Amino acid sequence: MASHRKSRPAGTRVAGIRTPALATAALTSVALLSQSANAAPADDRPSLEEVEKKVDDLYRQAESATDTYNAAKERTTKQRKQVDTLLDDVARRTEKLNQAREELGSFAAEQYRTGAAAPGTATFLLADTPQDYFDQTQLMGRLTSRQKGAVDDYVSEQSATMKKRQEASQSLQSLTETQSDLKTAKATVQKKLADARELLSELTAREKARLAAIEKAKQEAAARKAAELARQESTPGTGTSTATDPSYATRAAKALAFARAQIGKPYVWGATGPGSYDCSGLTQAAWKAAGVSLPRVTYDQVNAGTTVSLADAQPGDLVFFYDGITHVGLYIGNGMMIHAPKPGAYVREESIYYDGESAIHSVVRPA
Repeated sequence: MASHRKSRPAGTRVAGIRTPALATAALTSVALLSQSANAAPADDRPSLEEVEKKVDDLYRQAESATDTYNAAKERTTKQRKQVDTLLDDVARRTEKLNQAREELGSFAAEQYRTGAAAPGTATFLLADTPQDYFDQTQLMGRLTSRQKGAVDDYVSEQSATMKKRQEASQSLQSLTETQSDLKTAKATVQKKLADARELLSELTAREKARLAAIEKAKQEAAARKAAELARQESTPGTGTSTATDPSYATRAAKALAFARAQIGKPYVWGATGPGSYDCSGLTQAAWKAAGVSLPRVTYDQVNAGTTVSLADAQPGDLVFFYDGITHVGLYIGNGMMIHAPKPGAYVREESIYYDGESAIHSVVRPA
């Protein structure tokens, strides 16, 4: 006989108790949510590759801000010299103006004593300018040629002094604005470097070891690329120029000798030697040792010479990196360069492909 009982819904047994299917689904959802919650911090944590990219980006931004800082620092130095020169000129002119004023005063006093002029003549210095007073009183007609010359000199000197004072005021304002830019750029550099250090400090020992392995692999790949370029440079008929201007080669040798002597010195942003350098500070100092004056910052140095192809690069050429032209090194041949890499690193020889071929912006021959 058939049973009239309703069949029980399918379920699972938990601790000896059969649970309804709905409860089972609820428990499953809770378990999944719990797993998701536990996994969230790990999912939100950036991968090691992402951390490396972020740190590299921060260093690059710091280099860009360093160039801004260097440019502002250079402007500050020039503007301060200009202000000092103008203020010295104003002081000299003011002294000369006071002497002219005294001379005119003696003329007026003498005319007053001799009756050659009206009693009010001695008060001409109260007018806006002596010329205004003399024009109003028609005193000029009663002055000797020597006295007229003194008045003309006074008026001319007063006008020149006022002009110089205005120039000094404008230069002081420009200097103040540049000093503000300098302070902002310095703060930006320090913030980027601090952010990079904080990211690196959060890595575990295992992650740091893996990051070092990634960096080593990049260096090995860069070395292989440099070796390939070196083979091309030494192989005739590859399109690489082998002719070198003897005078350029001589100057380049001096620049390279200087750069090699700096290997091992620390990278310090804004530094131009002799104890430390940033990237453009090193290239500027190296070529200065060869008798060639380069601008201070990378985006000016890139225009201080003749652009050549990478295939035609020769020892002494400047190799620039990234779209923003924020880094530069001194080419030594065979796909290698000497450069001041980044904060925490030291001046060293390294492949020009250290950050990949796409990072190379241009090559410039500075002399």
